[in-house]
Order: sequence, then C-alpha cells, then structure tokens
Amino acid sequence: MKKSITPNQIRQNNIHLIYQYIYQSGTTSQQDISYTLHLSRPTVAGVLTELEDIGLIQKSGQLDSDYVGRKATAYSIVPDHKLSIGVEIIAGQVKIVAVDLYEKYIKREVYEITFSNDEEYFKKVCKYITDFVDRIEYSFSPISNNEKYKHILGAGIALQALISPDGSTATYGKILDCTGLKIDNFSKHLPFPCTFIHDSTAAAVSEMCMSPEINDAFYLLLSYHLGAAMIFNKHILSGKHGHNSAIEHVVFKPNKKKCYCGNKGCAETLCSISSLLEESNESLDEFFKNARIPGTEQSLKWKQYLSDLSIIINSIHLIYDTDFILGGYLAAYLEQEDVDILYDHIANMTPFEAYRDYIYISKMPKHGITIGAALIYIKDFLDNKIKDEF
Repeated sequence: MKKSITPNQIRQNNIHLIYQYIYQSGTTSQQDISYTLHLSRPTVAGVLTELEDIGLIQKSGQLDSDYVGRKATAYSIVPDHKLSIGVEIIAGQVKIVAVDLYEKYIKREVYEITFSNDEEYFKKVCKYITDFVDRIEYSFSPISNNEKYKHILGAGIALQALISPDGSTATYGKILDCTGLKIDNFSKHLPFPCTFIHDSTAAAVSEMCMSPEINDAFYLLLSYHLGAAMIFNKHILSGKHGHNSAIEHVVFKPNKKKCYCGNKGCAETLCSISSLLEESNESLDEFFKNARIPGTEQSLKWKQYLSDLSIIINSIHLIYDTDFILGGYLAAYLEQEDVDILYDHIANMTPFEAYRDYIYISKMPKHGITIGAALIYIKDFLDNKIKDEF
C-alpha cells in the first residue's frame, strides 16, 4: 500500500522549493514565488517568515510589482549564514579557505607546517582550522566563537591520496606516506563534520562550479604531482575500487625515470611540475620567463613536456572521447599557443580526424583544490539539508 504524504513532508518540500527559488533568483518577491511555484500566498508568507526567523533569508529592499499599489518586498538569501571550510594538506603546507552558500571564497590562509602522520600534527592542523573560523567576520550580528561553529557546514580535507567512497580513509597515499589515515584523526578535534576528498576530485568540483556548462570532461591536474578526474553527467566517477582516472600511474615510457609508486616511466615522471623543475631551483615564474625564450634550456624542457603531455591526452582521448580541461598550478602559465602545439602533436598520432575543439585551459587555476574541498558541503546543504534547519 502506497504511503500518503504527511503535512510535515509537504511543509519541508515547500521550504526546499522556496529557498531554492530565492537562491536561484538572487532577489525575488512573495508574489513571484507564489506565481512561479503555484503555491498559495499564505503558504509562501509562512515559509518566508520561518526562513527569515532562522536567518537563512533577509529582506533586501523592494521590487517593482506587476500589481497595483506599493512595491513588493524583496527577499534574498544570507550567503554567509552557512559556510563551508576547504583544507588542502600537502607536504609542507596547509591551506584553508571559507566558502559561502554562493560558492564564493571569503577568506584564505596558508600555514607552513611539515606533514607528519601523528597526533601532534593532527591537533595543530585542527587548531589552525578552528582559529581560522574564529577570525571569520559575518555579515550579520556579531556572534561568539561557539556560535560561529554552528554556521559551519563542515570541512572538506583534500589529500594527495586515493580516498574511500565514504571519505573516511586514505586508501593509497604514497606521496604523503598516509595510506590508512582515518578522518577520525581530525574529526575528534573539530566541532563540525569533516571528510576526506582526493585533491584531483576537489579541483574538478571547483572547475564545474566555475563552468556549470560542463557535463562530461576529463580533468587533468597539472600540479607538483599529476592527477586527474573523470566527469560524467556532472558527476565525478571514482570507479569500482576508487582509483578511476589515476593517469599518473599509467606507464608511458617504461625505461625512463622511477615514479614514487615504484614503477618506471609513469605519467607522473613526465608531466608533473616536480618532473618539469627537477634538478632546478627555479620557481614556476622563473621557469616560464625563460621557457618563452627560444633556444633556452627551459624552452627545450617545455617543448618535451608538451610532447609527453600530448601522448597522454591522445591515449586517454582514444578511450574517452570528451573535452579535456588542463588544470592545476600549471594552468595559470598555459597559453593558447601551448594548446595549439598539443593539437599539432596529437594530429601526428591519432588515426582519426584531428579535431581541435576539445582541449581547454582551466578557469580555476588558483585555489581550486581548497575551494572544491569546501564545495562538497555546500552542495549537500543546498540539495538535501535545508530542511534540517527546522
């Protein structure tokens, strides 16, 4: 027998619909909500009062109305009523951002600390996070630090490691030597939820936020270590065993340099920033300043890098015929000329027509990992958790 919908379920559904409509509209009126969502004016008025009472929305002036009489009251969401924290942990740093409900980062800090898989390190990182939250300034009335924590949806912690589907465990973490690391090491020191996320996944999530038109794509994280994420139907595919898109460990040149995984000639040894700057004390800025000068050692290394990258892209493209996004720290230095060179190399390798319409430079080259780590809690709140506020 089919269960009937309860009045409370109807109420929660109305709350979700109205909040989402205000969120998408930016500003709107009671009349517009009632007309668009086919809800009665008293129902809409009641929900607006509830949402305003708990601080999720606010009155924002007045709007011109199609109705005769006074202008309609405008409503908008309070973007910082709920925030999410993004954390990126790498070997020598911890990066933290706060992101509001409109997926805009409002605060960022970087801490110099060497990773160590021990309790002292976990406590220090969590202290960085809570102190960071304590320093956030909200748009509404001043609140105590303990009250601030109630406005934090959670902290997404990005690692250079494969992560279990439930976000609880680093299942393969050779870079940081953190295989087996549990989220409990952090959650027991934090007053709000937290979860692990693969750094490549986080970067791809932020890219989808920046470019909502993305439906299917292969995201290449060109950072100090190589990574990737496969986007299908606006979702990240992690695979049956959690190592989907681990392109960094596909062997392309078996007799070349040894990878941290133990094999030789992995993509990691060819197209990570670490491999590009190997045996050099240069920064990326210094490298590219010289790489753009023909005949320099850096220009020759960059030429070889693009050749190797083209092999990787072509190999994947033959299996997954989709758009490619070149992201990570290296993306900020890429130029259209580099993309054209990749196309030229691929044209000499592919047995098919040499299309030149599927390689793009990331729109989110900076802070993508930390922002993406935060966005998982924002998305969950907007999709599923609004009703939990009541």
